[in-house]
Amino acid sequence: MSRRIKRSQPKQRARTERSSDARPHRAAPKGDRVPGHRPGGSQPPRLAEPRREKPAPARAEAKPEPQLPTKVQTVVVTSDENNMRVDRFLEARFPGLSFSHIQRIVRKGELRVNGKRADSKDRLEEGQSVRIPPLRLDAPKVAGALSEAAQKTLTALKEMTLFEDDDVLVLNKPVGLAVQGGSGITRNVDDMLEVMRDAKGQKPRLVHRIDKETSGCLLVAKTRFAATHLTGAFRQRSARKIYWALVAGVPKPKQGRISTYLAKEESEDDTIMRIAEHGDEGASHAVTYYAVVETAAQKLAWVSLKPVTGRTHQLRAHMAHIDHAIVGDPKYFNKQQWDLPGGLQNRLHLLARRIVIPHPRGGVIDATAPLPPHMQQSWNLLGFDAKRFDPIENAPEE
Repeated sequence: MSRRIKRSQPKQRARTERSSDARPHRAAPKGDRVPGHRPGGSQPPRLAEPRREKPAPARAEAKPEPQLPTKVQTVVVTSDENNMRVDRFLEARFPGLSFSHIQRIVRKGELRVNGKRADSKDRLEEGQSVRIPPLRLDAPKVAGALSEAAQKTLTALKEMTLFEDDDVLVLNKPVGLAVQGGSGITRNVDDMLEVMRDAKGQKPRLVHRIDKETSGCLLVAKTRFAATHLTGAFRQRSARKIYWALVAGVPKPKQGRISTYLAKEESEDDTIMRIAEHGDEGASHAVTYYAVVETAAQKLAWVSLKPVTGRTHQLRAHMAHIDHAIVGDPKYFNKQQWDLPGGLQNRLHLLARRIVIPHPRGGVIDATAPLPPHMQQSWNLLGFDAKRFDPIENAPEE
């Protein structure tokens, strides 16, 4: 089923496609609770008014797209950028850069951290000075007819689409599909987006990432203008993300806040995030709110999660830390002598359920992803109702 919603500028129209268990994007009737409203708090941004019959504003009135810096500049790493990889830092600061261009300037030593060469995988620390060389966009590729393989890729992306307009794309990333390339990765969303280059050669850009085995909402910017505004919204924590998980046991209390420091621990075989102390090398503060939605006796719980920060594996590490690891998590499941209930698949039960973020041209993007097949099977077996009210909406935003 598809619906159309309007943002505040009447020219733009957005298409939203979702399953029957997705949250309707409409104003609540009088007396009903508006999604995202907290008692005593401020009202959330409203969706735009219905379409009015008047001339649409000219595209020329839109804000101009920001230009990439053409001179050497030095920027300082902020607290929100602490422990961020060099390449991720450049992508967030300068959304117009392609992945290949980032790798090129780092490889040539044109980027310096505190005066020294850096590798793209090095992690930055708050307060460090980063020398940025003059930047440019890659030359546009000549548009032509798509190959059969490219057409299949484009079709696959369209089938994943939850929301799309001229600036923004929200995908329902399936389980097992990586967001970006890496060792042993043969197919990923970033490469798939190559088939969506526009007439100017601009390729849609990832705004954030979710783990390969996590399904759900993935935000993509289709223009440099949108990329700049959306990455800014993430840095300013204006984006609201909600995840659903199935965990071992029932957390007590049933609603709470998890606040720790996390640091990366690497070995020859694996990389995990460990609970760290303030001041530990590479440690970053991480905050997560959780709320139990439903339980299956005392064996399992459906938990809704709202991350305030966006650290690697944050939700998985946090739930393991409070002794309620996410079912099917190959890295962090730490329950001894615990048997998976019959009928449930031993796959990561974590869904990026919903994302709410200001639209670059006004209004709000509010997209909801359905349960992936293995989680839907578990919900059915445990008698959970996906339409049940989600108490995490009462959690603070910071």
